[in-house]
Amino acid sequence: MKLTVQVQVVPDKAQDADLRRTVERFNEAANWAAGELFTRRITNKRLAQKLVYRELRDRFQLTAQTAILVIHRVCEAYKRDKDKQPTFRKHAAITYDARVLRFIGIDRVNLWTLAGRLVIPILIGKYQAEQFPHAKGQIDLMLRKDGKWLLLVTVDVPDGMSIDPVDFIGVDMGVKNLATTNDGENFSGEGVDRVRTKYGRIRRTCQQTGTKSAKRKLHKIRKKESAYRRNQNHIISKRIVAKAKDTNSAIAYEDLAGIGERTTARKPERSRMKGWAFSQLRQFISYKATTAGIPIIPVDPRDTSRTCPECGHCEKLNRKTRDKFECRSCGHADAADRVGARNIRHRAIRDWATVRTPIVGLVDAGPRNPAESTYKLLVLDQVVPDSEDFPAIPAGRG
Repeated sequence: MKLTVQVQVVPDKAQDADLRRTVERFNEAANWAAGELFTRRITNKRLAQKLVYRELRDRFQLTAQTAILVIHRVCEAYKRDKDKQPTFRKHAAITYDARVLRFIGIDRVNLWTLAGRLVIPILIGKYQAEQFPHAKGQIDLMLRKDGKWLLLVTVDVPDGMSIDPVDFIGVDMGVKNLATTNDGENFSGEGVDRVRTKYGRIRRTCQQTGTKSAKRKLHKIRKKESAYRRNQNHIISKRIVAKAKDTNSAIAYEDLAGIGERTTARKPERSRMKGWAFSQLRQFISYKATTAGIPIIPVDPRDTSRTCPECGHCEKLNRKTRDKFECRSCGHADAADRVGARNIRHRAIRDWATVRTPIVGLVDAGPRNPAESTYKLLVLDQVVPDSEDFPAIPAGRG
């Protein structure tokens, strides 16, 4: 799995000036090369190199490898949209590779600039240090708007040793509760709602004002809100994956691809539904689980909030309110989100059995009544008995 690790570069005042000049020259060269290649409609790197390589070096005083990196950067950007000439901002990130950048231990980096090779201190945390042995490919140098320099290092992290789960954790995602597990643990969205409402109010005011300063503020709060969402999703996904690892469990969640097009909501609820990055949360759970060797099972979300996890009765009226579930057949009552999570877990057990029969299987122990069959999870010939936390799965429903 490919991940990006951020490492802060800490130049002194003179080195900072050299880095800025280098970034500006690189992007100036990229804009010139983009114009030449766009005019001739060339996206092939070899043809582009024959056309602009020599003049790039002479015109912008670049080293051989840096000129090649400029050409590659332009070709990659041009291929994404061949109808538009790519442009590069003055301080846009620039690309390095092993020929023009190398790390010295874990606290310094040696990189090329217009002033020659510079050795600059870097700040690196424990997590980044653990990933460095997996660094692979090109590295981007980026100047943030707050004046800090970052190296964006691509690392190819091997997947963890895959486990054979002895249980499954069902995760129901929603708006009021961002995530709920089948054991009833909730990750509330109340704090998220407060932040969303706050920034929404500021956004409306700035849009109505329409001045340049208002537009700058809009851009600023967009980044703040995005960072908050990302941080909360990291926290939630980390706790869910840690629970799965501690209990030797796989993780199951709803496959919500295209859910926005398939569902409708009242006007007051639309901004809440669109105001959280559920796809990002699923991605964070997936990559953290994959790195830890924990299986991920996406399941069909249909009727997970309407089906009774005890008797299997499915009816829209089972869900009395957004928060309350009460089965009209057997009377089972519970929090609606937990019911959804339990049904997700049931479906994951069923789906996993069909894929991993040689190792993990589901055995029908015989129906207790015409509407119900009991399934038991087998792991290396060990039977996990039914319990409240490992309930019967209704036949044909999951």
